[in-house]
Amino acid sequence: MAQRYHRDHHQESVYKRCGDPSGDYKTDKRHRSTEEGQKALSAHRQLYERNFPLYKQPVEVGCFSLDSRRNFCNDQRQLRYYVQPTKSPDFNLRDGYTSRFVKRDDSVKEKLDHVLKWILANRDKIQTRVQTPSSSALGVDFVTWRGHLTKVLTTPYETHEGWMLAASKFRGTIYISEVETEAARVDQETRSERQAEMMYWGYKFEQYTCADDVDGAPNPGGVVNTNEAFCTVVQTRLADHKLLFSGEVDCRVKDRDAPPAPGCYVELKTSAEICTPKQRSNFHRYKLLKWWAQSFLPGVPQIVAGFRDHDGIVVSVETFPTSKISQLIKNEFNCWKPTVCMNFCNDFLSFVKSVVKDDDPRLVYLFTWDPHRDVTYTVHRDSQYTFLPEWYIKDMSSHN
Repeated sequence: MAQRYHRDHHQESVYKRCGDPSGDYKTDKRHRSTEEGQKALSAHRQLYERNFPLYKQPVEVGCFSLDSRRNFCNDQRQLRYYVQPTKSPDFNLRDGYTSRFVKRDDSVKEKLDHVLKWILANRDKIQTRVQTPSSSALGVDFVTWRGHLTKVLTTPYETHEGWMLAASKFRGTIYISEVETEAARVDQETRSERQAEMMYWGYKFEQYTCADDVDGAPNPGGVVNTNEAFCTVVQTRLADHKLLFSGEVDCRVKDRDAPPAPGCYVELKTSAEICTPKQRSNFHRYKLLKWWAQSFLPGVPQIVAGFRDHDGIVVSVETFPTSKISQLIKNEFNCWKPTVCMNFCNDFLSFVKSVVKDDDPRLVYLFTWDPHRDVTYTVHRDSQYTFLPEWYIKDMSSHN
């Protein structure tokens, strides 16, 4: 079934027809207990092949920028404008890697700090217009990064990388922040020079296709600084879960008559050129899954991909409308399904709600998943996993 957004004017009636997704929590096969009697959630994809859940059209409630030193700026100074390249642009993605590249310090774990700074500066922008009683001060059930939700969406089809997500409830809202797994840490520390350079290529492609001003042109001779970022903040609802999350946005279209954000945003990607049917099948199965999840969540309507050769030369450019990706993959045997991804995410959030009961920012529920395993959790108080900073707790606690 193709993915869809629901709009406000009929969301309640649509949701009631779908039923309460958490009503059968203890009786179906998705939920089980560990040997210790603790609740666990299955990630088996066949269990999530049911109707596509209600997902409201995401609404941008704000944005922020991170400057060249990774400082939070409550504005859109880092927003860039998409400049469409030719079909065969011959961009050299290796250019500047050794001489014009400022790399963000990956050892600094930012957690949710930038999102929390936006919340403190923009509490009045968070929409609480849904006429249902809420026990949370913010009026939302979850606050997180888009990237964390992307990992949850793709879980039923992931076979290599596990994840750890820390959750704490504070003033009625559950905050979710990623914890680096041991496997991810080892992978980062043992990354080859070739792998490190290929990560740069994605940023370089952005430099070739983005202008700083609406009437400007790209400056591929400039410095690539991966500290810099522009982030959207959106509100939406998945079934009965009210979400507020932020995600980095590469650029927007120049057309002043384009739909309002996030409908004007463009996601930029690079990928190896496709030369064989097997390569195309793998592209559909693995890469398009992550691309779709990443853009569908915040409502980014199009993905522009630069296909490059082994030497980092972009040989072709193709645009993928996010809403059409499910049609591209429908002829692939036993391929991923958007409905499975969204239903699993819905059930995961219900599972988190059923577990995270204590309203205490110093208490962390650590949810862990590894391929071919169930989602399980452990509980930690005043530990290394605590992620809500004191400045946020103090400010929110003193605010009526």
